[in-house]
Amino acid sequence: MSNNATGDATATPFAVRLLDTDTWPAFARLVEANNGVWGGCWCMGFHVKVGKGRTAEQNRADKEQRVREGRTHSALVFEGDDCLGWCQFGSPAELPEIKSKRKYERALTVLPDWRITCFFTGKGLRKRGVAHAALGGALAEIARKGGGTVEGYPEETDDRSVPGSFLHTGPMAVFEDHGFTRTRPISPHRWVVNLTIAPA
Repeated sequence: MSNNATGDATATPFAVRLLDTDTWPAFARLVEANNGVWGGCWCMGFHVKVGKGRTAEQNRADKEQRVREGRTHSALVFEGDDCLGWCQFGSPAELPEIKSKRKYERALTVLPDWRITCFFTGKGLRKRGVAHAALGGALAEIARKGGGTVEGYPEETDDRSVPGSFLHTGPMAVFEDHGFTRTRPISPHRWVVNLTIAPA
């Protein structure tokens, strides 16, 4: 996949590419330049529990192995040869660990086909529409793979200022800009949002 996407009318056009063995080096450069992402997660936190007992090196090795095996999916946003950020997506089986999971499961009736679990934009690269472009790329790939129900778990920021580190599940506005609707809250400021994507 190679699409041009913009966060808004004045943003620089970005190329959106999938995380695979070809794009892994650029992805890894961005992660390394940002302290392994959240102190060494390497975007593994929704695949497995990454707390005590797992090192950044283990997370990196596991992420790269999943990339080689096609068991992790992200839409990467590029400007030239540089990866600026991404949006991770996948099936519930691929991404079983979500925030506020206990409350989420309490009212769960049916699992979605797809989950949008996390976003990351490199330091100094924010407020340029990277998250918007990444989510658009993820949804385009989901459509290409047959579509279905898609869930996200964004943070609502309507009446408050929130540090970027709290927005790793995505800001609500980005999801709503892409047509997602709120279905139920699972924490004081986190919601389950839903969208059905038709096959491309």
